[in-house]
Parts: sequence; structure tokens; C-alpha cells
Amino acid sequence: RLRQQSVLFLGKLLVLTVATKETDGFKRFMRSARHFNYTVKVLGRGEKWNGGDYISAPGGGQKVRLLKSALADIKEEDKIILFIESYDVIFSSGPKELLKKFQQTKHKVVFSAETLIWPDRHLEDKHPHVREGKRFLGAGGFIGYVPNLKKMVSDWSGEDNDSDQLFYTKLYINPEKRKSINITLDSKCRLFQNLHGALDEVVLKFEDGRVRARNVLYDTLPVIVHGNGPTKLQINYLGNYISNVWTFETGCTVCNEDMRPLSGLKESEYPGVVIGVFIQQPTPFVSVFFERLLNLQYPKNRLKLFIYNQEPHHDQHIRSFLENHEADYQAVKLIGPDEDVDPITSRNLGFDMCRDDIDCEYFFSVDVEVVLKNDETLKILIELNKPFIAPMLTKPGRLWTNFWGALSADGYYARSEDYVDIVQGRRVGIWNVPYVSQVYLVSADVLRSELKADDLFHSATLDADMAFCSKVRDQGVFMFVTNMHTFGRVLSTENYQMNHLHNDLWQIFENPVDWEERYIHENYSKIMKDNIVETPCPDVYWFPVFTEVACKHLVEEMENFGQWSGGGNVDNRIQGGYENVPTIDIHMNQINYEKEWHKFLLEYIAPVTEKMFPGYYTRAQFDLAFVVRYKPDEQPFLRPHHDASTFTINIALNQVGIDYEGGGCRFLRYNCSIRAPRKGWALMHPGRLTHYHEGLPTTAGVRYIAVSFVDP
Repeated sequence: RLRQQSVLFLGKLLVLTVATKETDGFKRFMRSARHFNYTVKVLGRGEKWNGGDYISAPGGGQKVRLLKSALADIKEEDKIILFIESYDVIFSSGPKELLKKFQQTKHKVVFSAETLIWPDRHLEDKHPHVREGKRFLGAGGFIGYVPNLKKMVSDWSGEDNDSDQLFYTKLYINPEKRKSINITLDSKCRLFQNLHGALDEVVLKFEDGRVRARNVLYDTLPVIVHGNGPTKLQINYLGNYISNVWTFETGCTVCNEDMRPLSGLKESEYPGVVIGVFIQQPTPFVSVFFERLLNLQYPKNRLKLFIYNQEPHHDQHIRSFLENHEADYQAVKLIGPDEDVDPITSRNLGFDMCRDDIDCEYFFSVDVEVVLKNDETLKILIELNKPFIAPMLTKPGRLWTNFWGALSADGYYARSEDYVDIVQGRRVGIWNVPYVSQVYLVSADVLRSELKADDLFHSATLDADMAFCSKVRDQGVFMFVTNMHTFGRVLSTENYQMNHLHNDLWQIFENPVDWEERYIHENYSKIMKDNIVETPCPDVYWFPVFTEVACKHLVEEMENFGQWSGGGNVDNRIQGGYENVPTIDIHMNQINYEKEWHKFLLEYIAPVTEKMFPGYYTRAQFDLAFVVRYKPDEQPFLRPHHDASTFTINIALNQVGIDYEGGGCRFLRYNCSIRAPRKGWALMHPGRLTHYHEGLPTTAGVRYIAVSFVDP
């Protein structure tokens, strides 16, 4: 019987809200209403909003007009109406708790309460004092019986852009009307929590598999949370959790809702995408960027490319990519450094390429310093079906990402409470954040509507990326970032030098992960685990270390430098000026590569040395590290000799049988020869006493090796 009464009582509740368009905030509100089984009627759908923007001046009268009209159609006297905002409101609990708390007030109409008085501060003294709590009325949320609400709005005859807040405030501060309508305020935030002026009062409360807002000042659990005034970022933060969007027990509960699956589609049915590539500064590994772009798992005939390059240095990389692959794509538009287009204009032109193309459903913006390791990134983002979403990217070994969890008062970076947990993967999901950069997917529909302005990146005070995010937020478009997959990272572009042929070789300090991927052999990591080191001669160890690209770049760098030694004994490059066993070579320090080479030896050679020679520890010091060139008509071989080292590293930089004939190394004491050195593999052997050796004749072509005398 009691349960039946409770159901009947719940059935008396109707939620009314005004929404003239379905914004991201409205969708969030409706999701939270569905989650708790509220019955919602939306007023004003499709109507033009004339109620002002609340920023430049008070407004909202349109809501009173719509409410008055809706109430006129409701005949049940015992009906209870919750009238609430929608764009910046979330339900934190269900109708049962709301109605119970409403009954406990023993009033017929209950308004939300505010810390701050608005819009007329002169009315402050006329507000009744309360024993504890907030004493000013907030028009963003109220609950009441239909007859009382009808009486309350009966006198409304204002314009749509008049102030609803002022209208209700004047009723409340009038003692007779307050009494006859039977109005009170929810002063301790038991039903309504307005965030403006109260941010320090509100925390997330995680308990028993659910999450809600808690007011720590009054120790209350509000049913409804309203991000009124300038608290949109805070309601967005809370909305990442409240209504059980994310809990510690379940993780993300909404991440797989409203998906747009691509798996069953024919290639021709995939959404059309314009990919915008932006090169605004000298950047390492640009050729690798284009390799990854090419490897994105998405039908190329559904992709168009917009490439903006401000840096002449990178013309060669773009030209090489387009010469080989331009025909693979539906269309390509290139804006080069000689066209004198500034970076901000280029962003707008990229958007326009999508806006103006009826076939374009998404614009995928990617800055060239982005390393998209996940070739499914574009598909994943499209399937998540958000108007604006970015993949989370990191920088190795740092807490840096391409999103901010919060903003400071002046609009710059601030760390949100959950930032570290999201970055480190302890909280996984889709997060509504105030700032993203470097890479994002935005729907064409949004670009043609909310984001149609041509000054999205302009600001007198903010950088272009911050200005853009600010304008996206102002338009009520939610910027989501997802860390549900590992997507990749962002390169450091600091200290990138352009005075070499292959500048990426110098990136071992700035971008060590990318340097390793580009230049260290794919099987190198197996050395420590799988024991792939070979022993072709006693105490001579042979193992993979360089990729084909590393070998190619090092050889080309040396040939580009071109100052090969004469091969004579007199050598002013070395201490003492005399070389006993000379080769035709170029030293690493001649191309300013000694620091990078030392780092390479420490990181990749020293661990192998310590594994193969137990008990010996090296700091990888060297006096001599150089690339040797052997040619039949120049210096074909090297006579028997010891090396001035504790151990020597000898890396083959090209391939016998393809680049040259002959060659190799013979250890005389053991009468043991290695006649087919593998490109990219290193020979490591003791330098003195036991391993007297010679370089065997190169009979055709040109042979290159990189030699290091370690711990002289």
C-alpha cells in the first residue's frame, strides 16, 4: 500500500525545462534525467531564443512566458512541477529523494538559493534573513504545486528579454506575496546546488558504486547541480562523474553509448573526412609523420588532405610524400611557405575546405609534431560520435598532455583534481575538458553552425589555441578527450637544428623514444630477453643495433660532410697528431655528433657489454669514434693491428653483395673471419692483447663501417 502511494506520489512530478536547441549541455541533462527516471517536458523547442545571454545583461523572461503557457494546460491541482535550467544542470539523485526533501520544507514552492545577489544588489536588505545558509533567491531552479506556481506567474506580462530572476526576486521579497504563494528558499542546498559563489563548498562524493555532489559547508547532498553564471567549467568537470557517468567500481558507464559503428560499412559508405595537417615550425621526424598519416586505417578515397606548411625546410618531406601518394587521396590542397598565409588564416581555410564540401562530415586537425602511433585513431574517434573529441597524447616520462583539466582565473593552465589519474590511466573514459590542442576531430555540422565564425582563432590577449578553445566553450560545444586507447605522443620541437642533412639523427636527447623507433633495430630489445647475440669468433659478439634508415642516414651524413681523411699517418685531428694504422674516415666530432654518439653507446652498447662481459662496467668513454670508407681504388683493406681500446664496436653500415663485394674482418689469433657482416649489426670485441685483427679487402663497390674505440 505504501509502495503504491509512493509510486502515485512520484507520478505527480513533472520536470519542465526550456531548450530552444539541443546543445551538448541539453543532451547531458536529458541523459541524467533518464538515468534517474524523471519525466521531462521540454518547452520552446525550435523557438528562437530571445531571452538574452545573461552575460551582457539580465534576461530569461522567455522562460517565464513559456512556463506560464505550459501551466495553463495542466489541470491537476496536486501536480508538482520542477522547473529547471537544462544546458548547465545535472541530476545527482532521483525523484523520490527530491520529493521527500520538498515535503520536508513544509512549503508549496521552494526556490534554489544563492550566495550572491543578482541582478539588483540594492534589494539585498529586503531579503528575509535565514538562520543558516544562503538567503538570496536563484531563479535557475524551483519546485512547487501547480496552483501555487500558476498564482506566482499570473502577473507576468514582461518581454522575453526581461529578467526572470528579478521578477521572482520581487515576489519573494514582498512579504504578502511570499506568504500567499507560500515560497521558501532551499538555503542549505538540500535540493538545489547553485555553483556560482559556492565552488569551495562542493566536492564529489564516491560511495557504494555511485557518485554525487556533496555540499561540505552544510553537509548536504543536493539532488540537482546547476553550473550557473561563470561556473560552466566546474559543472562540466562534475558532469564527468555525476549521474554515475564514471565511478571507481564501474569505470566509464557512458563511453559506449550513442556510438557510430563503422565496422559493417563498405568503404564507399565511410564518412568523408578532411584531414588538416599543420606545419608551423621546424619539427623533427616529419617524414615519419607522413608515413604514419599514410598508414591510418581509413579508406583513402574518403579522405581529403589540407596541408599547411610555413617552413621551407620541410618542403622536401611534403614533396616526397605527395609525389608517391597524392593520387591515393580524394583531393589534396597544399599551402606552402611562399604563399604568405599566416597560421591563423590557415586554420580557417582548413575548416572552410570541410564546411564548403557537402561530402565532408568531419575535420581531423593534426599538427605535425603529433605522433599517432595508433593507426585506428581516426576510426576510434568517429565511432565515439561526439561533435568535438581529441585523443589524449602524452610526452614520454612527463605529466604533459594535449589537454588541460581546468583553467586558472586568467584562462591559462590549471591542474584538475583528476588530471594525474587520467594521464596515468587510473581513470579511463571520455572527459569533458576546457582545452585541447594539437589534434582533434570536429564534426562538419558543428563547423557549419556553432563554429561557423571566421575569427575562431583570433584574440587580443590569448594564443590562437587558447582563443579557439575559449570560443568553442562559449558556443556551448563540449570538447571531449578520450584516454580509452593509447594513441601516441607529441614531439618536443625545442632545440631542433636544421644545419645537417639528416637532422633527426641529433634527436636522441630531445625525443629519445622517436629516435629509438627510427634508428634502433627492431630486434635490439630481444638481446636481453632472447639471447640472440651470436659469437662468430671467440669473445667476438655480434648483435643487431641499427635500422636500415640509421645506416643510410649516417652514411649520407658523412658523404654530405665530405671531408674524408687522406689515410696517411699524420692526422692533426687526434692527440699527438700521428695515427699508426690510418683509415680513410670522418670522426663523429667533425660533424658535431660526439655527444649524441656517446649517448648512443651508453644507452644501447653498454648494456650489451655488461651482459656479455660479466663484471665489467663501462661509462662508454671514447677518444675515437668514426665512420670508415673502404674502396678498391682508395683504401681496400686494413693491415693487422690492435685497437687503442678496452673493447671496440664495429657497425656495418651497408650490405655485402649489394653495395660492395669482399670486405669483412679476420682475427688472426683464432684464424677466424667474419666475411658477410650484416647491415646494422655490431661486432663487439676486446681491443688489445687478444684480438689482433685485420680488415679484409673490399674488391668492388664501397663499404662503410662505424667504429668506436671504447674505454681507451
